[in-house]
Amino acid sequence: MADITGDQRVQSEVLEGLATAVNHRRWFVELAVPHLGDNPIEIGSGLGDYALEWSAHLPRFTATEADPDRLIALKERLAEQPTIEVRQMLLPHSERGDYSAAVSYNVLEHIEDHVGALRSMRDLVRPGGNVIIIVPAFEFAMSPADIATGHVRRYTKKTLAAAMTEAGLAVEKIHYANALGLIGYFMATKVFRLMPKEGPMVKVYDTLVLPATKAAEQLVRPPFGQSVFAVARVPA
Repeated sequence: MADITGDQRVQSEVLEGLATAVNHRRWFVELAVPHLGDNPIEIGSGLGDYALEWSAHLPRFTATEADPDRLIALKERLAEQPTIEVRQMLLPHSERGDYSAAVSYNVLEHIEDHVGALRSMRDLVRPGGNVIIIVPAFEFAMSPADIATGHVRRYTKKTLAAAMTEAGLAVEKIHYANALGLIGYFMATKVFRLMPKEGPMVKVYDTLVLPATKAAEQLVRPPFGQSVFAVARVPA
């Protein structure tokens, strides 16, 4: 099994801070919903914010976490959710499953063997199901915040599609998301060397800027973004 990269304390602080970005999370929740099927598994559920929102649309949901401390907190938070199973999972692994989809947001960039991790996700999903990924975009935006949280790379559409194809997946949809977020992230973390934690900047962006960004990107896909979103099918 792969080591967990990055400072777990810093990761948890960032997750707690970004949990306040409600509009951002709801946008990214909506991106995945049409592709989840009836029984998906999330790889790297963190604090469980996405799991809670996705599970409201589904009869069954499995949340996973690699870090032992966050796993305990995740189990405690989701203990009263009867449709959610919580388990530990590290990638890559050799397990096989029959889930309708595997969804993983901002996890792949932490894993050295990202193709092996994608193969592991593929093997968890039944033929015809989906692997749904969001990762941070563009190497030029790699910052001290990325390094502190354990990012080993950032992606373009081309590099993410290549990794998914090498893992035996058929890419169905791939695009950038949150164009203005990339500019804001670059200025905050690369120029001013701040951490993306809870604070006035996150709240102002999430409340005032992000709704307009989302509306614009629903009309026209931008040529760049803070994240790459991809859906790939597991072949028969």
